[in-house]
Amino acid sequence: MTEWCRWDGDSLFLSLRVQPGARYDEFAGAYGDSQYRVRIKAPPVDGKANRHLTAFLAKEFGVAKSAVDLVRGKGSRDKLFHIRSPGKLPPFITEKE
Repeated sequence: MTEWCRWDGDSLFLSLRVQPGARYDEFAGAYGDSQYRVRIKAPPVDGKANRHLTAFLAKEFGVAKSAVDLVRGKGSRDKLFHIRSPGKLPPFITEKE
């Protein structure tokens, strides 16, 4: 069983392995059992990647950017995000369930 996606009430917690500077923004598949890989176009400079990833997650989960919080991993490729009351779920979440 994977541990990269966890529900707590109507909140979703995602453990992600981030690849900044990619050609496309995309969810790229499981990274072991404990993380999900995501690629983003933004470079890892001055917080640009974190801001871009927050906006990407907000769009993909159908919420405002303010509903997406970076819980852990500000300066790391390994990140934990909290998404409050997702309005929609990307296919990789629904396939997991």
